[in-house]
Amino acid sequence: MLITIHSYTAYITLAALIIAIVNAWSGLLGKRSFKKIDARINLVALIFSHLQLLLGLVMYFTAGYFNTLLETINNQEMGMSHLMKTESLRKMLVEHPLSMIIAIALITIGYSRHKKKSGKAKFKTIGIFFSIGLIIILAAIQWRSWLGM
Repeated sequence: MLITIHSYTAYITLAALIIAIVNAWSGLLGKRSFKKIDARINLVALIFSHLQLLLGLVMYFTAGYFNTLLETINNQEMGMSHLMKTESLRKMLVEHPLSMIIAIALITIGYSRHKKKSGKAKFKTIGIFFSIGLIIILAAIQWRSWLGM
């Protein structure tokens, strides 16, 4: 059930991030002033990003992924080298969680920094940090399992 929720909220999170990024770049390039609606769009993207990360971390620690990681590392025949050589294990247990944490951290930094800026700098900060976060997210999504391939 948690996996299903995590998958469905991913669509909302991606949509919110894309809307916030398009809004930021269009605000910067269109030379418009930063308004409350812009701040709300960014906040919604931040909230859904954090919700998605929270769901992922809960799933990681409760659905057996973390136990699989520990068992693989502690197994004398397999160990960490086996984990890192096995693409499916490495992506699911190491790359995906770490990449998502980094991406959400960048999104959070961008959101925090934009509050200290004024004018066009707000749009630029959101545009840069949210775009980098989205690129990392898109690179780390396990497309085969997510799209049912």
